[in-house]
Amino acid sequence: MSFPIRLLFLLFLAGAALPAAAQSIAFTKDNFGNEKDGLREANRKLKAGDDDYRADPPRYAQALPHFLAAQLFNPNNAALNVKIGDCYLNSATKTAALPYLQKAAKLDATADARTHYLLARALHLSAKWREAMAEYQLAPPVASNTRNGDAGTITPNDLQRRMQECRNGQQLMAHPTRVFIDNAGPELNSPASDYGPVVSADESTILITSRREGSTGGKKDPEGNDFFEDIYQSTWKGKAWSRATNLGAPVNTDDHNATVGLAPDGQRMLVYVGTNGGDLLETTLSGSTWDKPHRLNSRINTNAHETSASYSPDGRYLYFVSDRPGGAGSSDIYKVDLDGKNTPVSLGPAINTAYGEEGAFMAPDGKTLYFSSEGHNSMGGYDIFKSVFENSKWSTPENLGWPINTPDDDVFFVTSASGRHGYYSSERPGGLGAKDIYRITFLGPEKQPLLSEEDQLLASRLAPIKQMVLAPAVAVATAQVTILKGTVTDEATHQPVDAAIDLIDNTSGQTIANFRSNTTSGRYLVSLPSGTNYGIVVRQDGYLFHSENFDLPAGAAFAEVVKDIPLKKVEIGTTIVLRNIFFDTGKATLRPESTAELERLQKLLTETPALKLEMAGHTDDVGEAALNQDLSQRRAQAVVTYLTQHGIAASRLTAVGYGESKPEVPNTSKGNRQLNRRTEFKVTAK
Repeated sequence: MSFPIRLLFLLFLAGAALPAAAQSIAFTKDNFGNEKDGLREANRKLKAGDDDYRADPPRYAQALPHFLAAQLFNPNNAALNVKIGDCYLNSATKTAALPYLQKAAKLDATADARTHYLLARALHLSAKWREAMAEYQLAPPVASNTRNGDAGTITPNDLQRRMQECRNGQQLMAHPTRVFIDNAGPELNSPASDYGPVVSADESTILITSRREGSTGGKKDPEGNDFFEDIYQSTWKGKAWSRATNLGAPVNTDDHNATVGLAPDGQRMLVYVGTNGGDLLETTLSGSTWDKPHRLNSRINTNAHETSASYSPDGRYLYFVSDRPGGAGSSDIYKVDLDGKNTPVSLGPAINTAYGEEGAFMAPDGKTLYFSSEGHNSMGGYDIFKSVFENSKWSTPENLGWPINTPDDDVFFVTSASGRHGYYSSERPGGLGAKDIYRITFLGPEKQPLLSEEDQLLASRLAPIKQMVLAPAVAVATAQVTILKGTVTDEATHQPVDAAIDLIDNTSGQTIANFRSNTTSGRYLVSLPSGTNYGIVVRQDGYLFHSENFDLPAGAAFAEVVKDIPLKKVEIGTTIVLRNIFFDTGKATLRPESTAELERLQKLLTETPALKLEMAGHTDDVGEAALNQDLSQRRAQAVVTYLTQHGIAASRLTAVGYGESKPEVPNTSKGNRQLNRRTEFKVTAK
């Protein structure tokens, strides 16, 4: 029988069950003496596969097709089936290893010292917890000189750890997290690997890393068949994502370029490059194009491997992952002040374990850290956890659970500001490629009775069954953060303005963050964690500053506020409302929270010596008109007095009280009345 005909014949037989007395069949003349050509070709394939398989590091992707070709000639060789299983375990389709390793164990479990361990790994990755534990118990320790790769060294501690992961998986799978997990679709995903999603706080923009065809450099990884990594971008179009487009130069180069982190407003991005052991770079969005990335400083990038990072919502801090010396495990999470000179600080034993941590992401609420870890109560590989920083310490990390986490590596999870959606990459049945981007919708706590047994079975298979929402509605907890976004324009021309945006803690008077609106569109976005009285100041040369106030008590639920800001030029008659001037109810005494706004007004007058202002006080219509008139006059005078006491000539200022006579909006609601209780100034000379 010729070799090609035999291949077709054995394709049919390869999946057949082995007889009870099956034995491993060697590639020798004794077994295949009548098929010399086929045996010669099969041995040639074996040698070619072994050359790649035994390389340092092993070239699994190149070895696999050679081994598969040889296996078609002789499917009943135990050692070859082990090698095929090992190659699959080190590929993007790990679960394909299981039938080969099961066959190897039936043929001859002693043909390779790693057979039981590798079979256990394949069962483990298929969430067959009990079967996996049984194989781990049969697996012997393997010395480090066996070979490189996943099972190069297998210690008794490794085996105990794997069995504990299986026990964790059993417990987590028994109480699945209520979520929809939806493939993001062909707009984001390709037949290749797509991963590392980063998303703006309002979910308007997503950037991903892809190894698809059409990369900037056109190069392929020498250790596999994938193209080098490039970064792609997509925008939300109301019901779906736009087709992801390659960012091109200067962000993408001939080398690997991967997404790492995105600022909440989508204006700054962190990029990973594989040079110097692995470093972090930053690029800024100028209009509609990204600038050339620049390397972060030496406090962050070292000769070690810095792999991922995330901005704090105010942009002042960076949470990043490094395997630098002195860590608790193979890689740890650190925090560093971007504008300071301090050494990065480890997040400590509450977060970092003796194993690896990866994929740190600080949520827009500024206190919830999502990260992946091989430690804690992982069910295998990296699992995604969350921990909340409260009362000066991190809470015990919580596993996000099944089916978000799987026995394989689950890394690089990010959320929207609302906390309703999460994004990550995963290898799941029915995907479009090796790794795909998925969107998670959190459904909140279960309201009994909610799911039938059939529903739970479907959920465990990761099928997003939309009929589940027909159950009675339950409240879904959202993040304690407010998203303020909009467009900054010139009031007269309506053209976008590139403006500075200062975020002030009114209680302390300190500027806690600085942002800018987009140079082309004028768009801005600011993430405001609850628990602070915020002053928002928008300024640009040639314009009067604009202020807004958001007093967000602790526990305030998620909200998204759209506020377009028209900046006004310094012209006679122009009126500006001072939203961060505060008085006690019924009084004209300036509260301490007003200081930052008063200092801005003083600075404006100092820098513009010819400027003269009318300071106006206004009230709502509650109470007697005469009393409101008197109160508004005293409040306007209080501002003038502050300014004159701080060096502004009295001749440049006039105090006028208008009482309830000039409402900004109708006094028909509590919110409207609050808007009408205001202090403002009008330019009378310049």
